[in-house]
Amino acid sequence: MMEQRHRIAIVDDDPGQRQLLANALERAGYETLRCEDGPQGLAAAADASLMLLDVRMPGMSGLEVLERVKRDRPQLPVILLTAYIDVRDAVSAMKQGALDYLEKPVDLDELIAAVDDALGAIGRAVSQGEAPEIPRGIVAESDAMRRVFQQAARVASSEATVLLLGESGTGKEVVAEFIHQRSTRAERPLVRVNCGGLPANLIESELFGHEKGAFTGADAPHRGRFEEAHEGAIFLDEIGELPLAVQPTLLHVLENGAMRRVGGGRELTVDVRVIAATNRSLEDDVREGRFREDLFYRLNVFALEVPPLRERRDDILPLAAHFLKDEKRRLAPATERVLMAYDWPGNVRELRNAMERAGIMADGNLVLPKDLPPQLQDAAPAGTSGTVLVGDMREIQRRAILEAIEKTGGNKTRAADLLGISRRNLIYKLREYGL
Repeated sequence: MMEQRHRIAIVDDDPGQRQLLANALERAGYETLRCEDGPQGLAAAADASLMLLDVRMPGMSGLEVLERVKRDRPQLPVILLTAYIDVRDAVSAMKQGALDYLEKPVDLDELIAAVDDALGAIGRAVSQGEAPEIPRGIVAESDAMRRVFQQAARVASSEATVLLLGESGTGKEVVAEFIHQRSTRAERPLVRVNCGGLPANLIESELFGHEKGAFTGADAPHRGRFEEAHEGAIFLDEIGELPLAVQPTLLHVLENGAMRRVGGGRELTVDVRVIAATNRSLEDDVREGRFREDLFYRLNVFALEVPPLRERRDDILPLAAHFLKDEKRRLAPATERVLMAYDWPGNVRELRNAMERAGIMADGNLVLPKDLPPQLQDAAPAGTSGTVLVGDMREIQRRAILEAIEKTGGNKTRAADLLGISRRNLIYKLREYGL
């Protein structure tokens, strides 16, 4: 065991970013020195083994700090971090001796790898890559989703703002709940807001509240969702739908932890962690003037992409079984083949709805391809549709009956109950199949 671990100086004016990086590095076995500006970073350089340095800070910029550090401690490795990729800055930084240049939001695995490479992985006391325990009720069998929850577990204990990306229906709200439940705010509420589901003229009042008389119909003061989430967290789903007029108010809350109700003159302090989600490209929205660039960077402290279901096919059958659990039904092999062959444009939400329908349509406890929604049957591989391959369907039924008889020790009444058919129907099937 090493007698002394490496110390990493984190120089960044964003407190959420400092905590996020510190948590990741400390879990990786490093010690950290947190610095909120350039002068503090220069003071910490004497005790540091490596410096993580934000480029754009008020007062002394990161490039100015880099110049001073390389003059006073030329051997100190410096990795620059920035949300504003600028080729000129990058070239200038490399000329001044920066070791690496990483874009925000920082991929923590990439960051740890860069630090390890710079320091030779000396001083590591905690192993990386341990998969977090997945709570009951969450299905994550695929490597892709386990990586998502691994990253989510890392960011959970920080105060960093999280931006969840991915197509509609992939399970971003489940990931948000996972992050909240593993955070230090778990005992406080996670308030959910669908920004796309609120009328544009009411969303500011809904988020930040209003005072009596603020507008027609405001007959009494109203606490907004941010006040409800005080000392907890707020999940802003479909953040890309937030009207431009409301975005400066949200930015003010993120930067200052303070807000005013609509029609109010008194500023209220709110302590809220923000988890946002979108199925849109906010970068495109910024370029096209639909989303503020400064708000995007404030939200994009830690971005986490939830992959679509078609890219994590190991989750399809476990999820389907999970959604059928309350129905006490199971999937026929041919049905499984249909589910695995489909591309799931609606992702997990579509799969849940398909299983709900199948549970209603199934005659017994066995879900057949014919019980699935039409779009799945139309896309099914040749030979797997519920209207095709009668012989295959007979074999499925025969195996199901044999399995039920075996499980019940030959008790026909119990076997019929297990199959979801009448005892008379079971006896008929036994004769039909010569069993």
